[in-house]
Amino acid sequence: MNVIASRLAAAAERRRATDMGRNDLVLNGLDLASNDYLGLSQHPIVRAAAIDATQCYGTSARASRLVTGTTGAHHRLEAALAERLRHPACVTFSSGYLANIAAVTTLAGPDTLIVSDAHNHASLIDACRLTKASLAVVTHNDPTAVETALADREQAEALVIVESVYSVLGDAADLPRLLQLCARYDALLLVDEAHGIGVAGVEEHSGMGAAADLAEHRDRLVVTATLSKSLGSQGGALLGSELIRDAAVNTARSFIFDTGLAPANAAAAHAALGLITRDRVASMAAARAELATALEVPIPAGAVLSVPMPTPESGVRVRALLRKEGILVGCFRPPSVPDGITRVRPTARAGLNPDELAYACERIRAITDACVSAAAG
Repeated sequence: MNVIASRLAAAAERRRATDMGRNDLVLNGLDLASNDYLGLSQHPIVRAAAIDATQCYGTSARASRLVTGTTGAHHRLEAALAERLRHPACVTFSSGYLANIAAVTTLAGPDTLIVSDAHNHASLIDACRLTKASLAVVTHNDPTAVETALADREQAEALVIVESVYSVLGDAADLPRLLQLCARYDALLLVDEAHGIGVAGVEEHSGMGAAADLAEHRDRLVVTATLSKSLGSQGGALLGSELIRDAAVNTARSFIFDTGLAPANAAAAHAALGLITRDRVASMAAARAELATALEVPIPAGAVLSVPMPTPESGVRVRALLRKEGILVGCFRPPSVPDGITRVRPTARAGLNPDELAYACERIRAITDACVSAAAG
């Protein structure tokens, strides 16, 4: 066995010994674990759009968007996203991960200070590492820490990076306050709306994300979004000015050197965008409130609830016991969580059967309580 294989084998053995291994099993049951917050991945209109696009364009974009990989499906989706999310321009990518890579590497230069929230997604962390910018990681959801970093900077430029709704704690960024700081200190705000689209937004922008309510600040605001959560498809998007779109198309390696988003995914996301209604968002919110009440946890800003567990083993056991009863929930545990706390994570979504949801609430509460008690000895 070569030295690299030996290292990988030793790491695998440590995971087995501590029951910290991960797998990609095919699972069946009541889905309270996926990111299909509005249930649109199975909607007949969304499925039909994907089928029609496959019949028209084939199964793949076949090339980079700059070669022959751009289709009408891409441009129609980008125009619709720009309109609904209230930005001048949009460009799509084959994943949300790559959209974040493109956004950060396009916007941050050698004389930029990146101010990044400590709970930002791994894709944003990796994106920062790919730049030549300076980096300040600030305390989670702390505008005062952001202001200190901006005020003390030596760099000519500054880019503040946050998520509108954070996936771990389910809390929301104070976007109005952050935009005030960006205006005061001549910075740009990049907001990842992965968990905000289909969930956040008020008035006529319900479900269009928290940043859609702040479009009047678009000179300071850039947004990324995923197509794989509330939009029930796959892919990612970067929204901002025409200048930013042009810069990404011409300089972002994750756009230039990647095969384009599959046309079927573009068409599916476009169809799903038209199905985000207040009623559908309200259905998700009602399920979220019922789960939060049953589990005695705060109602999150997003669709994912977090139930803290005393140990990683207790969280894994809750997930396994619920799976045996036909209920699928997530479990986040170290090293994948920024604060080292294991959490069982049920996800609310629109269109759940009321009886199934009530049963799931009862079983999740009973099993988590039992596992917490067992861990306490």
